[in-house]
Amino acid sequence: MKARIIIFILSCFSAQFLMAQHPSLILTKAGVEQMRREGTKSPLFSASLNEVQKEVDEYIAKGIKVPVPKDLAGGYTHEQHKSNFLMLQKAGVLFQVTGNEDYARYIHETLKAYALLFPTFDRHPSERSYAPGKFFWQCLNDANWLVYVSQAYDCIYDWISEEERNALNSMLFRPMADFLSVETPQFFNRIHNHSTWANAAVGMIGLVMDDEKLVQRALYGLKSSDLKSTQVDNDGGSILQEGQEEAGFIAQIDFAFSPDGYFTEGPYYQRYAMYPFLIFAQALANKKPDLKIFEHRNGLLIKAVYALLYQTNSEGEFFPFNDAQKGMSVYSRELITAVSTAFHYGHKDEALLAIVVDQGKVSLDDAGLEAALALEKANVKPFVKPSIMFTDGPNGDEGGIGILRQYANKDELTLVMKYAKHGMGHGHFDQLSFLYYLNGDEIIQDYGAARWVNIEQKSGGGYLNENKTWAKQTVAHNTLVINNASQFGGNVTEADKYHGEPYLFNATDENIKVVSAKNNQVYKNTGLHRSMVIIKHPSFENPILLDLFRVTAKGQNNYDLPLLYQGQLMKTSFDFEVHESMEKLGNSDGYEHLWNEAEAKLTKGTSQMSWFSKNRFYTQSFVSTAKDKIIHARLGATDPEFNLRRDPILITRRTTTGNTLFASILEVHGAYSTVSEIATNTYSQIQQLEILRNDEQYSLVAFTHKNGGSWVFAISNNDNAAEAKHEVVQNGEKFAWKGSFHLFDQSSNQK
Repeated sequence: MKARIIIFILSCFSAQFLMAQHPSLILTKAGVEQMRREGTKSPLFSASLNEVQKEVDEYIAKGIKVPVPKDLAGGYTHEQHKSNFLMLQKAGVLFQVTGNEDYARYIHETLKAYALLFPTFDRHPSERSYAPGKFFWQCLNDANWLVYVSQAYDCIYDWISEEERNALNSMLFRPMADFLSVETPQFFNRIHNHSTWANAAVGMIGLVMDDEKLVQRALYGLKSSDLKSTQVDNDGGSILQEGQEEAGFIAQIDFAFSPDGYFTEGPYYQRYAMYPFLIFAQALANKKPDLKIFEHRNGLLIKAVYALLYQTNSEGEFFPFNDAQKGMSVYSRELITAVSTAFHYGHKDEALLAIVVDQGKVSLDDAGLEAALALEKANVKPFVKPSIMFTDGPNGDEGGIGILRQYANKDELTLVMKYAKHGMGHGHFDQLSFLYYLNGDEIIQDYGAARWVNIEQKSGGGYLNENKTWAKQTVAHNTLVINNASQFGGNVTEADKYHGEPYLFNATDENIKVVSAKNNQVYKNTGLHRSMVIIKHPSFENPILLDLFRVTAKGQNNYDLPLLYQGQLMKTSFDFEVHESMEKLGNSDGYEHLWNEAEAKLTKGTSQMSWFSKNRFYTQSFVSTAKDKIIHARLGATDPEFNLRRDPILITRRTTTGNTLFASILEVHGAYSTVSEIATNTYSQIQQLEILRNDEQYSLVAFTHKNGGSWVFAISNNDNAAEAKHEVVQNGEKFAWKGSFHLFDQSSNQK
């Protein structure tokens, strides 16, 4: 009897010792105990746990399915393997928190099935990817699989026997780590969101197995001697050449972000990459605290979470520039993890709890529990997103984006202007483009990507051909096209060499906010300078958007300035000639996808066009010349599979010699009730818009209100110093100001 008691005590001690080792990635022994002890104190944490438990129980009841891979994204085998890795990770959490061994058995049996499947074939049968995977058509998804599955494995590591661990390690996990790295260096060893997933996958499974070689490989990349290829892939990233050192997880943090936390591929892919960035960082914080990963680059990873949150509209949807699917938002699983992580490892910023409330769930880990418990004690206030400029490039000197926000009449107007780096393979040729929101609705849209993510009917869920022929092209954006050719000739390698130059960002005055940038590389021997100004004045129902797009060039050129408006055209100050038989606008650079629906010849002066969308009216007033014309185009040409939305586009076309300035004002006005059928303020308040001056020193424009008010906006084109003093005499009238810009209210004689 005593012997049995001794054995029982020793077995308990042994079990406690093992449990002290695992879980240790995202979950910790102390964290699990706290979840069991305090999780019920938080309704949000309890609800999150119950939701996951119901989901996993239903999934397990269907039986284990590990099919032989054959499908692209959206197909059965792809979606089954994707569901598997998501459920395995959740089952691991449930096993630790509830102690129910059914979850552990499910994980173990599924992993054994994968271990038997892994060596039976080389790579996925699809040859569409530069790096075909094993279970999926591309290694990227296999890396996703390993990032999630390593967490599940960590949760049962001490529950299974040493013999069973050795079998899984030797048959599945080490071979897969090698497959994603040394066997596919073009995927592993570069700066790209794909490689972030690869580094995290190899590093996390290395931490689970205490394989320091794998961890070091993940942190610092493959050595040059390990590389089997020096080819450059066609997805926008490059494989390391001999002697290069910029690879691995640390390099991803150092080179993929600016010091502000802006991700060079744009917010959509930053959202996607933040999960491996933060989940591996959590594992490193737990297993390798001396690395101080959350302190690296002045807390860069936490800054990156805020940068993402600030790159959203009022509905929490990410700005869809570069390759992006519209509608992706802070409610995604990646951002649920990101916000909880930022709260836990950041400064316990209670402002983040407002996002947690909106999300309605937390991550089931130490970070999520802390956020949930803090929520019970906090006085939650709205998360305020400011007007802000983000730099691009590792040193913050390679362009960026400017975000202006203006609040008025319970509405939020948001302007985004892009002059950042191209964004590698996911970038678009859209230097100095913009998008504009009223609350969560696009007034002026960015088309986003031409892709139906994970919908098999549309090219297997991958990018469509039209993504290259339309969505990436310059005419698909709200920026200037010269001589019907996309920026940089549509060449990604060339575009990645250059970036816009921030000229001015000023949002300190509540009544006038300015973002201005230049780029002299997108077209040969041509300089572009765009300044966008949000002006709030009681004479106008809502703030107005002034847009000055200046071009310096030699010789004669054809200029197209597209406006991707949203809604129903209402009224124009010119007469369209509607074509009974439509023709394409061109044969390349995106023009092959545009039907020329109607054209109008413009006259010298102020031209206007109004449209209606979601019960609001919009008018653009712009300066036109007698040689200008406007084209009403619509997407859909050269699109036999109906892959593109049939969106309208207005194109101002100008042929001129030398320098020119495009000047316009965009108004939001009035409303219409479909219930009362009453419309208010349906017409523009702008009477006239006029260019007073445009040269290398200054641009001055004047605009008048229908009630008689008048203003002149002046900006220096070559001196952006805040202390600079300027004096301009125009038409016998003197304008003097301090700083790079000024709005003169002539109706009140303010100069």
